[in-house]
Amino acid sequence: MKVAELLRSRRANWRELEGLCAQLENRRRRSIAPATMSRFAALYRAACADLALAEAHQLPPGTVNYLHRLVGRSHNQFYRSRTFNWEQLRRDLLEKVPRRIFADPCVWLAFTLFWGIFLLSMVMAAEIKMPVTGRPLAPGFAERLVGEKTLDGFEQPFLTDPFGTNGDLGSGGAAFYIMHNTGIGLKCFATGLIFGIAGVFELIFEAAHLGAIFGYLFRSPAKSNFLEFVTAHGPFELTAIVLSAAGGMRLGFSLISTNGRTRLDSLNHSLKEVVPTLVAACLLFFGAALIEGFISPSDLPYAVKAVVGGVTSALLLTYFVLLGWPQPGDTEGESDDPSATTEMEPAT
Repeated sequence: MKVAELLRSRRANWRELEGLCAQLENRRRRSIAPATMSRFAALYRAACADLALAEAHQLPPGTVNYLHRLVGRSHNQFYRSRTFNWEQLRRDLLEKVPRRIFADPCVWLAFTLFWGIFLLSMVMAAEIKMPVTGRPLAPGFAERLVGEKTLDGFEQPFLTDPFGTNGDLGSGGAAFYIMHNTGIGLKCFATGLIFGIAGVFELIFEAAHLGAIFGYLFRSPAKSNFLEFVTAHGPFELTAIVLSAAGGMRLGFSLISTNGRTRLDSLNHSLKEVVPTLVAACLLFFGAALIEGFISPSDLPYAVKAVVGGVTSALLLTYFVLLGWPQPGDTEGESDDPSATTEMEPAT
C-alpha cells in the first residue's frame, strides 16, 4: 500500500519527535532554542496528519496505537502550562501598552477635543477681562450653559471650609464628585459605541460643562477651597475621562470603517486593540477615587495635595508620553490578528 509505505518513511520523524518530547519533559521551556520549538511544532502537526491517515486506511492497530500515544504525549508538551513570564509582563506594561495608546488616533482626537473645549469654556466662564476691551469675553456664559441652580449646587459645599472630619465633604461626601465624574467617563464611552459620532458630541458637551463649572468656581468666593479639593485627584480623573471617550469612539468608528471585515468582526478586532486604553482608564478612575476619597477632602496642608497632584501629573506624562513615544526599532502595523501570522511548513 502506498499509504503504508508513506507512513513507514515517516518513522524517522516520529523518532525525532519522541526525542524532542523527552527533551521538553526534562527541561524548562525557556531553555529550549526557538528553532527547536519550531521544529517540534512542525513534527507535531505532521504526526497528527499521519495518525489521521493511519486511522482512515485501517493500518495495523499497533501503528495506530503508537501514533495515538505519540500525538497525546506531544500535545501535552505543546499545550502544557507555562511558567509566568515576568519579562513579557514588563514589556507589555512598559513598552507595548503605552506605545499602543500613544499611537491611537482616537486618543489624540479625544485629548484634543476635551482639553481644547474644556480650557476655552473655563476661560469664558471665569469672565476674565480682555486686554483691549476690558470686558469679559462672554458674560453669563456659565449660567446660560449649565444653569444657576446646578452651579449653586457645586458651589455651596466649598463656600465654607469643607475639609477634615467635620467638613461638609469628608471622605463620604466626596462620593458625589467621584460618581459625577466617573459617570461622565461612562457616558462618553457608551455614546462612542454609536458609530463614534455620538461619542464626539458627548465629549464636547461634557468638556464644555466641566470647563464652565471650573471657570465659574474660579471666580466665586469658593475658589481657594475648590482649587485645594481638585488639585490632587484632577490629573488622574480628567485623563480617565479622555481615555474612556477614546475607547468608545474607537469601537464606534470600527462599525463604519471595517477594512473589509463584517461589522461584527471589525468590532471584535477593535475590541482587542482598545483593551489597554479601557484598562488604563479604569485604573486611573480607581486611583482618582482613592485620592478623592481620602486626600482631597482631608485637612492635610495644601502643599501635600499639590505634591500629590504634581506626582500624578508626572506619572501620566512619563507613562503615556515618554514611554509611549515611538522608538526607531518599532515595527509599524503590528496586529494581534492571527490571520496575519505566517504558518510554518509541515514536516516531510
